[in-house]
Amino acid sequence: MTLTFEDFPPGRFGTFGPRHVTRDEILAFAAEFDPQPMHLDEEAASKSMLRGLSGSGWHLCSLMMRMMADGFITRAASLGSPGVDEVRWLSPLRPGDDLTLDVDVVEARTSKSRPSLGIVKFKCTVRNAKGDALCEMTSPILIERREGAV
Repeated sequence: MTLTFEDFPPGRFGTFGPRHVTRDEILAFAAEFDPQPMHLDEEAASKSMLRGLSGSGWHLCSLMMRMMADGFITRAASLGSPGVDEVRWLSPLRPGDDLTLDVDVVEARTSKSRPSLGIVKFKCTVRNAKGDALCEMTSPILIERREGAV
């Protein structure tokens, strides 16, 4: 079943995961995309403000996007996103973390210029197994409306 705009009323949409993160994944991502010492070197990381090896915030955002895709976006009549309103990194991503993704619909409105689609603003929060919020993102997604809803 394809999810349309009407399937995203304001409120909690769902929780997705878990997704296990390994040390090797953290190192591989950092080596290619964010080669800073706190993401690559345990000794340097232990002396950083993060106090230990941590995944890049961009790695965490990539994991969040994958969890969103697996959880609901690939089943939705999504037309893409005009961008991200806000991303906040709240706590470090650590090797061995098991991530879950909480998804809330903050706002859902019909497009004024294209009434055949809606704009759904999502707030997504990635948490570790202890329940600590690691990252929050707020972003609108354009989603087709159900046929005949216009």
